[in-house]
Amino acid sequence: MASSFGQFFRITTWGESHGGGVGVVIDGCPPRIELSEEDIQRDLDRRRPGQSKIVTPRDEADRCRILSGVFEGRTLGTPISIMVMNKDARPEAYSEMKETYRPSHADFTYEAKYGIRNWQGGGRASARETVGRVAAGAIARKVLAMFFPGFELMTYVSHVYDVIADIDPVAVTLEQVEANAVRCPDAAAAEKMIGAIEKARADGDSLGGMITCVARGVPAGLGEPVFDKLEADLAKAMLSLPASKGFEIGSGFAATRMKGSEHNDPFEVRDEKIRTTTNNSGGVQGGISNGEDIFFRVAFKPTSTIARDQKTVTASHEKTTLAARGRHDPCVLPRAVPIVEAMAALVLCDHALRQRAISER
Repeated sequence: MASSFGQFFRITTWGESHGGGVGVVIDGCPPRIELSEEDIQRDLDRRRPGQSKIVTPRDEADRCRILSGVFEGRTLGTPISIMVMNKDARPEAYSEMKETYRPSHADFTYEAKYGIRNWQGGGRASARETVGRVAAGAIARKVLAMFFPGFELMTYVSHVYDVIADIDPVAVTLEQVEANAVRCPDAAAAEKMIGAIEKARADGDSLGGMITCVARGVPAGLGEPVFDKLEADLAKAMLSLPASKGFEIGSGFAATRMKGSEHNDPFEVRDEKIRTTTNNSGGVQGGISNGEDIFFRVAFKPTSTIARDQKTVTASHEKTTLAARGRHDPCVLPRAVPIVEAMAALVLCDHALRQRAISER
């Protein structure tokens, strides 16, 4: 199903950008895990619109409600359903797009596929759909913390337009990430990023960039050979996100400019465990985690809905121009940080459950 993701830890998201609400159903969550709405709300607050001057001003509290699967503060092992109501929808702002296709948006392709589309905010193509992913990711993180006590995910903005941050992924902390609105731990780069985003918004334009994610405390052995390699599932998860255009893990494309003698990660024994002295592999070898930090990067394009005149056509094949109204992020990166984090948690949780099904570890 197009709206479902995962095998053992499986989620199905539902809802449209300007419909009554959005949400998710999670199937496969183990029982007896302590879970409250506040556990989920913390991540939703990091994703929600209107949280700073460099994101969309849409005013949504995004308060979640657990409808099923939890009793007396613990999971039951049955499907968990979570709902978030849409409170500040303004579908009238999209009336011009009823017949006019936004350049580089999913308007045309959705209609080409289904013969019908929800033009109010993009429907399922809107990043509003990711509310359900973030809610499910918060639960996946709790499962992972139960399995792996040292587990943590650290995700941050590392690149916006032509501003590239200087960050050590091994040492970065959540406090550093959350210290500014753009969620970049490099304070000097963050200031430049914010300035660039503000200028793009003033010009009616948008910017793209890159997010880096680091998973720490993941043991060796997660991932499946051949088609369900860990990095393959991570890539699918990240490229399923709105506006994502690229994925690379470890050395990524830089490996094409290296020799094998430069790229290979030598093995050694540290603290009575087999480790690697370098981590060009990004924590995954042969599609299976090797016990090192898993780190990868996701590239996001500039937001396609902008307030500048763009050449386009209508459904009746007439040439026209469109300057979009509505409330949109001039750069998706700051709010995409918790979304990337959630998708990483979902993949790792699914593979952790798959590994436990064949192993006592």
